Amino acid sequence: MPRILLPTDFSNNSKEAIRYALKVYKDVKTTFYLLHTYTPPVYQTEYLIGSPGQIGLGDILQESSMTQLEKLKSELEHQFPNPNHTIIVHSAFNTLISEVLDTVTAENIDVIVMGTKGVTSATEILFGTHTVHVINKAKCPVIAVPLNFDYEAPKEILFPTDYEIEYKKGNMQTLLAITTQHKSRINVMHVRAGYDLTTIQEKHKAELEKLLGNHALFHELPDNGIIEAINEFQIKQKINLLVMVKNKHTFLERLFIEPIIKKIGLHITVPFMVLPQI
Repeated sequence: MPRILLPTDFSNNSKEAIRYALKVYKDVKTTFYLLHTYTPPVYQTEYLIGSPGQIGLGDILQESSMTQLEKLKSELEHQFPNPNHTIIVHSAFNTLISEVLDTVTAENIDVIVMGTKGVTSATEILFGTHTVHVINKAKCPVIAVPLNFDYEAPKEILFPTDYEIEYKKGNMQTLLAITTQHKSRINVMHVRAGYDLTTIQEKHKAELEKLLGNHALFHELPDNGIIEAINEFQIKQKINLLVMVKNKHTFLERLFIEPIIKKIGLHITVPFMVLPQI
């Protein structure tokens, strides 16, 4: 039974991500953890030493956090009644990143689903700071749902790869489960770099073919850059989900260093799943 962590700051984007998760897993018995974290607006030394102006502020923030979480839970249960789903609320005085990592370990979380942006992110930012940090540090898959995404079942999945890493069932389970549930097709995309695959790459490709089985369709594209290839593929063929494995060979490293669309040129209009490398 999947255990899904849903961080929220109660922004529209975070609520859209939550709704996406409820729909993706609508036919699966699933436990969802609604997580909200809070810290005082001025989280400084005087708070820790008990400044008179800060006394009781933590209790007020906690009560507000729990009230909003319970309200959101009620709204979701009313909008998406589902006997397969259990929703648990969790509020914590902590930074979001620390609490996400702690919760992943404590609750044995399988997947994190969150928005790409929070309440204050500028429109030109591809991923908000919180999303970047969660993807970088999480030991489980993360699905980032873009702002204003109208739900589409993940029927057509794009999986760019350079075959530089070994693929194991352990880090592909989330993708395989979604693929099986939605009868999806995985479009494995390799961008040629002007030379034939090495023996190691051929081995990794064979592993991937065996792992994905009949769910996969393999594409070889001319070398015009991975980002350009992703953008062009999305234009030519309808894609509902972009999936990549986080490793030093992919452009993800650069993506997190320069997270501005005009610098990177990556246009993501569908949810983006990042799988950790085991």
